[in-house]
Amino acid sequence: MSQPSYDVVAIGNAIVDVLSQADDGFIAQEGMAKGSMQLMFSPAEADALYAKMGPGTEASGGSAANTVAAIAALGGRTAFVGQVADDQLGEVFAHDIRAAGVSFATPARPGEPTTARCLIFVTPDGQRTMNTFLGASQFLPEAALDRALIADAAILYLEGYLWDPEEPRAAMRAAIEVARKAGRKVAFTLSDTFCISRHGDDFRKLIADGLIDILFANEAELVALAEVDDFDAGVAKMAGQVPLLVVTRGQAGATAVQAGRTVSVGAEPVEQVVDTTGAGDLFAAGFLRGQAQGWGLEKSLKLGAVCAAEIISHYGARPQVDMQALVAAKLG
Repeated sequence: MSQPSYDVVAIGNAIVDVLSQADDGFIAQEGMAKGSMQLMFSPAEADALYAKMGPGTEASGGSAANTVAAIAALGGRTAFVGQVADDQLGEVFAHDIRAAGVSFATPARPGEPTTARCLIFVTPDGQRTMNTFLGASQFLPEAALDRALIADAAILYLEGYLWDPEEPRAAMRAAIEVARKAGRKVAFTLSDTFCISRHGDDFRKLIADGLIDILFANEAELVALAEVDDFDAGVAKMAGQVPLLVVTRGQAGATAVQAGRTVSVGAEPVEQVVDTTGAGDLFAAGFLRGQAQGWGLEKSLKLGAVCAAEIISHYGARPQVDMQALVAAKLG
């Protein structure tokens, strides 16, 4: 097996985030589930909610895109596959991810719908409530895959959010096949409990078929996937089904289980939680970067915690400091 040119290639939603502050009353009034993500199914619905937002900040996002951008900031070699439209937001996304040091060559899609956007409301406690119009991202075709690129990455990283639409689901299945034939690892993040409620059977089958090497989940997602009542039961059920299980637990830290060995670390202290958008994405970035460097579970988990702490200390889901300097200061 040849040495890969990339540490991680990710397939995910290509989204531009719009972040704004809101209080709990607004979240309740609009019928949102605080701290979760819901889909908007038309441009009109997205426009109506956008009109109700306070002053907003635009930043390129998308779960898997955030992860590879952060890995690049940590010194890793990454690429991203995701669909944008041939419009202004598409140009913004493409510029930002390339400027972050990530290879991105997916051709823009002409015509409607527009590039995806996520309207994010951040409450005073730092919790983010997301409302996503998937737009062009849900039309990523299998034909857009660069199979040589996927075979040339040590890890293929997939996000559960993109499993919803039919076209990208087929593209991701094809990418898994390419990665496995090339002897590469496949990492999958469950993304949100709503993804599990819609596609849990698919996810369980991927795991049962031995197609997932690294599974990322938060505590709620783990419990939902395992169909149990608590964290310990979820770990007990799922740990033996994937080679490497990684579960984040917010302030309680994170746990990884591999070959019957369980390792846990605490959360990295944060002076003030400003915005939890991207916390899981950045944790995955740190952990995968650690694994790509041959680090053990504990040090990889600690790197994930450092990255997550940086991202929740400010608005937006892309790092705002020199990540390599931060890691050197925190981990040596």
